[in-house]
Amino acid sequence: MPLKRPALGLAFCLLYLTSCFTNKYVLSVLKFTYPTLFQGWQTLVGGLLLHVSWKRGWVEMSSSSRAEVISWLPASALFVGIIYSGSRALSRLPIPIFLTLHNAAEVIACGTEKFVQKEQISLLKICRVLILLVAAGCLPFCDPQFDADGYSWAVIHLLCAGGYKVYHKFRRPSSLSDSEQQYINYASSVVVLAFASHPTGDLFSALDFPFLYFYSFHSSCCASGLLGFLLTLHTLKLKSSTSSGQYAAWTCLAKQELHSHCSLARTA
Repeated sequence: MPLKRPALGLAFCLLYLTSCFTNKYVLSVLKFTYPTLFQGWQTLVGGLLLHVSWKRGWVEMSSSSRAEVISWLPASALFVGIIYSGSRALSRLPIPIFLTLHNAAEVIACGTEKFVQKEQISLLKICRVLILLVAAGCLPFCDPQFDADGYSWAVIHLLCAGGYKVYHKFRRPSSLSDSEQQYINYASSVVVLAFASHPTGDLFSALDFPFLYFYSFHSSCCASGLLGFLLTLHTLKLKSSTSSGQYAAWTCLAKQELHSHCSLARTA
């Protein structure tokens, strides 16, 4: 199957790689493990840039009613869970292991389609989901550097991601576009994470961060915020300009390239 929109798809893949590696650098190399602040910063930058893009006419959004916004808040709560638990997990697990567990969220969506919605699932999709499930299930037994906390956060992450997929597919308000949903996600995340930064201890613990005044930390945080937004923007454009199968193919290619680069980094 030939991939359409190659320039947009390749840009998406490049942003996917650089965004993941930048986040991993901040979380694991610099060890800035304060997710309410790190993810709060990323969602604040993403929300502001998405707002500017809307005003400039680069993305299409309309004024939504209060009922429409409220109907999407459960998905926004799951989004907060996704980014918070994902940040916790990625700080403790290698990228390939994290991605394998993240991909298992598809099992939840497929299981809901099969057993709740009673939809017909193709044999190929069932086999693919079973492979994802087996791969994720075998990881804890094959990982020589098993980290219980990292895996616990990864399980929470995949549960939230799976719940988000289910809500997005079966409860999606028809009047809210993907851009509007993401805008609500950003706004909700900034508010929730800002209030959570004090009770979690991140707000004052970050003052003792050893690289707080280092250029490498400042530049990495700026890069993570900008790359995260650009990845979101290209994801929205890729979804709207290609079929679901084409989008899945580009996503698979991006993850495969990320796995390959991680393997090369380990052998170098």
